[in-house]
Amino acid sequence: MRRREFVTLVVNLAWPLAAHPQSATMPVIGFLDPRAAHVIPKLLRAFREGLKETNHVEGENVTVEYRWAEDQNDRLPGLAADLVRRQVTVIAAPGSASAMLAAHAATTTIPIVFGTATDPVQLGLITSLSRPGGNMTGVITLALEVGPKRLELLHELVPTTKTIALLVNPASPPLSEPTTKDAQAAARTLGINVHILHAKTALDFERVFATLVQLRAGGLVIGADPLFTGRAEELAALALRHRVPAIYQYPEFTTAGGLMSYGGSIRETYHQVGVYVGRILKGEKPADIPVAQLTKAELVINLKTAKALGLNVPPALLARADEVIE
Repeated sequence: MRRREFVTLVVNLAWPLAAHPQSATMPVIGFLDPRAAHVIPKLLRAFREGLKETNHVEGENVTVEYRWAEDQNDRLPGLAADLVRRQVTVIAAPGSASAMLAAHAATTTIPIVFGTATDPVQLGLITSLSRPGGNMTGVITLALEVGPKRLELLHELVPTTKTIALLVNPASPPLSEPTTKDAQAAARTLGINVHILHAKTALDFERVFATLVQLRAGGLVIGADPLFTGRAEELAALALRHRVPAIYQYPEFTTAGGLMSYGGSIRETYHQVGVYVGRILKGEKPADIPVAQLTKAELVINLKTAKALGLNVPPALLARADEVIE
């Protein structure tokens, strides 16, 4: 028996029985997401496209173990721990800061690729953006930084309103707390009131919009959160039915019938996470891969929705839009 064959035999015999059946012949990616699979098919497609750029195709030369929290963030630590027990090759956590934190708490040795709107350096997860160190790297998407700008844009569209609501998910403190703080500061600058509304699951949406009507709020800013991202169409439909001008961060909201969106591309985040996972599978270390920062923000306005709401979009605002849906 040649030496290489002997080493391979020893490795295969030592592989834990709990591992994925195909893990002896191909690497296994652990995919950790706070949502459910059926609400993010386009994002999953973007992740797989990123993998394919590094010549990794699910089912052909790589296996993916999916773990979905079904909008219950308290399930993420257990799901992350399960992926670690299965000894996956790398963990992809593109969906939220909560998934990133759960993966980090579960392992300091398995590589982790995150997608987040929060600063991983401030959270103490990596040393620096240019040289992360440790077992983590990933992508920072443009969301929290432009939160106050979303409030400003909505106020520009409905300048006579004195009260605008902000929707956040209190189950995601890394997102909800800075979003709330920044919105309150921006509201003081604009001379308006901001009312904070909470939704932990999609079941809370109807109550949120009923409260909006009672408050007579002139608009709604939807905070950055995977719960809301996965249900852009539902939120857009509710806003239109209750005749509430609303703005969110991703263009998927506007193309689904929402009024306005301003922020980076979550699809690009998932795509880049796929690329980074592929690079790690090729042998690169996460400690040496600089964190990617998506810095482009796009303003999308749905004129059809504006007309349905009886709103006249100021020409100056239309002129700044990157895309206008008519």
